[in-house]
Amino acid sequence: MKMDKPQTDGPIIAGFSSGGFKVDDGVYHALLITPVRADGWSPPPLADLTEADLAPLLALDPTPEFVLLGTGANLVRPAPALIRALEAKGFGVEAMDSRAAARAWAVLRGEGRWIAAALYPFD
Repeated sequence: MKMDKPQTDGPIIAGFSSGGFKVDDGVYHALLITPVRADGWSPPPLADLTEADLAPLLALDPTPEFVLLGTGANLVRPAPALIRALEAKGFGVEAMDSRAAARAWAVLRGEGRWIAAALYPFD
């Protein structure tokens, strides 16, 4: 049986700088990233994060397997109401600090996983 090569094209988080996340030819202080695009983001305080703030990720077709949520320099648990609302719509959420989330993005996309990520700035 022939196995298809995983789909790993699309934006790549190549590293970090004092300005934020290095993606392709840009640096993003905060980032929304899918297998098809990367966009700078002006997130609200994590406690105020809503589904609407994640709308570009949730609109991905096909639906992402889950959303990586990078919560900044440290892991901060997102509001339980947000997690419940996303899970009710079929979206799993994996929260971790933003550097770990960026590394997880690279590994999972290298495996061809169809995921999305919202990464808060390091500071």
